[in-house]
Amino acid sequence: MTDTISWIAVFPEVILLVMACAITLLDLAVKSRLRTPTYLITLLTLAAVALLQGLYASAGGTIYGLGNMVVSDAMGNWLKCFATIAVMVTLVYARPYAADRDMLRGGELFSLSLFALLGMFIMISGNNFLLIYLGLELLTLSSYALVALRRDHAVSTEAAMKYFVLGALASGFLLYGMSMMYGATGSLDVNQVFRAVNSGLINPSVLTFGLVFVVAGLAFKLGVVPFHMWIPDVYQGAPTAVTLMIGGAPKLAAFAIVMRLLVEGMLPLWFDWQQMLGLLAIASLLIGNLAAIMQTNLKRMLAYSTISQMGFVLLGLMSGVINGNIYSAANAYSSAMFYVITYVLTTLASFGVILLLAREGFESEEIADFAGLNQRSPLYAAIMGICLFSLAGIPPMVGFYAKLSVLQALIASGQTLHIVLAVFAVIMSLIGAFYYLRVVKVMYFDEPITATTVSAPLDVRAVLSVNGLLVLVLGIVPGGLMALCAQAVVQMLGT
Repeated sequence: MTDTISWIAVFPEVILLVMACAITLLDLAVKSRLRTPTYLITLLTLAAVALLQGLYASAGGTIYGLGNMVVSDAMGNWLKCFATIAVMVTLVYARPYAADRDMLRGGELFSLSLFALLGMFIMISGNNFLLIYLGLELLTLSSYALVALRRDHAVSTEAAMKYFVLGALASGFLLYGMSMMYGATGSLDVNQVFRAVNSGLINPSVLTFGLVFVVAGLAFKLGVVPFHMWIPDVYQGAPTAVTLMIGGAPKLAAFAIVMRLLVEGMLPLWFDWQQMLGLLAIASLLIGNLAAIMQTNLKRMLAYSTISQMGFVLLGLMSGVINGNIYSAANAYSSAMFYVITYVLTTLASFGVILLLAREGFESEEIADFAGLNQRSPLYAAIMGICLFSLAGIPPMVGFYAKLSVLQALIASGQTLHIVLAVFAVIMSLIGAFYYLRVVKVMYFDEPITATTVSAPLDVRAVLSVNGLLVLVLGIVPGGLMALCAQAVVQMLGT
């Protein structure tokens, strides 16, 4: 019976692993320039896995498997479902771009994306420090290879090297912190660590020292200040298709391991890690927004935007425990989860437009390249405008409600510090609105620098249109997704 439960808990991961290996082998026989058979099988695999994860999440149960090393709960299953959909949308946007740049000589883009997704699954499901770390390494190693996939491009190779060196450093931080927590508690199991920390019998100095390294490693994966130095260079240097792969779905996995490690494993240390998250949030909002103002490269601007957006997520995470009480935890953590999901949705559409405008030999990643886009393609200008308004937090886009839910969680705590942080976040959002609206101004009021029409395959047009529409619709009726996040977080806290 235990073996059966274990297999049920990891069944989606097993399917994904088997199909990733099968697709890698089947691609050897594909001769198409666009790798059409590989592409279609990959999308079918991702659709099946997303459906399965959705069914698991809807069932609402919590299953522990493989000797309590993995957990299948509503929060994890919804995050895995959304991550799968994000990877699927990314590959739809990426294929024409990759084909034009000779990145489809083999099926590496598809197989590496599947292995990266498998790493995300393991991170999200991990209930053991070692398993979480293995999932993280599978994701990061696949990401390094994806960044360097354009082998004849020096800038991409340089970005991959920077990502590798800094990523290895951050992984070392996280592993060292985990090893200290293991030394202090005597267990790698997240639940056992919680019980050991909660007992109050462990030297708090050792726990705090280990916690600092764990938070540093997590901060790198989220890309917040002062562990943000890799984001602008990697976002700009990587092929745009890979930038979207790095900047989209992995944010959901990073949020999941923050919840697993800090909330499920180290909640008794809330006072220490909430203070750290607060400082990281302040620095990220300030530096992210101020640095973004000075950028002329759109990908680099969106990289600094990501840093500030993750600052908002940290504000949600730091307001869960008030004076030792967790009565506001569900509200705070669900607002952070909602923020991450809607941010990924918006990022997919914005980078989708950048990929769409790129042509063979022309990247279209400078802000000036978007001049007069409304005259060339009103539809794509509207989608990009919706995304930028959402990132700026302007109603009725979903980004407005995401920011509002985080601010509401902060203010509901009644703490003076949290209210001050909410005011600070609003001021930073006003500053951030400048660089988002600058791009809108360029698209609608500047003269186009080229008369080239914007064309795209049918699948890209359809997915991009739905993607942009969701950013608008979820801002008008956000209740369903917010309730889903709240229900998932409540169940996670209850177990």
